[in-house]
Amino acid sequence: MQCKAEVTVMFRKSILDPQGAAVERALKAHEGGADISSVRVGKVIELTVDGPDAKSVEEKVKVLADRILANPVMEEYSVHVEPLS
Repeated sequence: MQCKAEVTVMFRKSILDPQGAAVERALKAHEGGADISSVRVGKVIELTVDGPDAKSVEEKVKVLADRILANPVMEEYSVHVEPLS
């Protein structure tokens, strides 16, 4: 079974996000951006993975995310998997 896996990686809340702060300042500087706060910038990694089922693919991708795609000291991640038709 082929699945699409999406890994979203973000800095932990306790880690300063200078890129998020810069985006927040830029948004606030434009009309309509005054009510925006707490901007965080992260990354999304899309993978196509073969496996026996979606649960197995999710477990495999979580291991890869923990070991390679995210720095667990500074970042947290979430994994979303859906079968490809």
